Amino acid sequence: MSLISVIIPYYKKHKFIERSVDSAINQVFKNIEIIIIHDDPGDKNISLFERIKKKDKRIKIIRNPKNLGAGISRNLGIAAAKGEYIAFLDADDLWYPNKLKIQIDFMRSKNIKFSHTSYEIINEYGTILSERIPTMQLEFNQLVKSCDIGLSSVMLKKSIIKNFKFPSLKTKEDYVFWLMLSQSGIKIYSLNKILMKWRKLDNSLSDNIWQKLIDGFRVYNVYLNYNLILSLKCLFILSINFIIKKNRL
Repeated sequence: MSLISVIIPYYKKHKFIERSVDSAINQVFKNIEIIIIHDDPGDKNISLFERIKKKDKRIKIIRNPKNLGAGISRNLGIAAAKGEYIAFLDADDLWYPNKLKIQIDFMRSKNIKFSHTSYEIINEYGTILSERIPTMQLEFNQLVKSCDIGLSSVMLKKSIIKNFKFPSLKTKEDYVFWLMLSQSGIKIYSLNKILMKWRKLDNSLSDNIWQKLIDGFRVYNVYLNYNLILSLKCLFILSINFIIKKNRL
């Protein structure tokens, strides 16, 4: 049976981390390892992580000596991973118990190397705000304009990412990663089943408009090497699509 490595970067999410880890522990698919990258050196909740570590022998905790950010922390988790498959889970998101089982069966049956799923959007208190049903197959020219990939819904074969790393961005580091994989020819498939919950926090970096605009420009100008005009054009289209999706909540 294939091993799935679950990668969970942690930074100041002490209110949610234990429930997120529990949603990984309680998966129907049992052959997993859970790698938590503790990216908050100033964190004083030592007892919390001692308790989490004792929950399950499949849990491994990597402690960063300084704050490196979610992208770099995921790279460290991937480097330590022993699984044939990688599944990402953010420290405030939740998986349904059958998430990994359904997704790995879907990928095996269709020989897929990268998949993501539909998901619910919840608030701080777990109230469902909306749901996101992504496009069944995502091409690069579509991904450049808009991204409906929920990071915590993604599972991929580790072999396809050996030459790729998450960039050091405050936001959109996952978007750059998906774009690089798609640009290299990796096909991105969506499983039209709601298998996870993405938590929307109003004070999070992902909700910081200015930071998103800065990082969005860098996506195109630095990582895709687009010129100034094309970068601004793509950023405008991405922003419009983001506003449209946000108004659906």
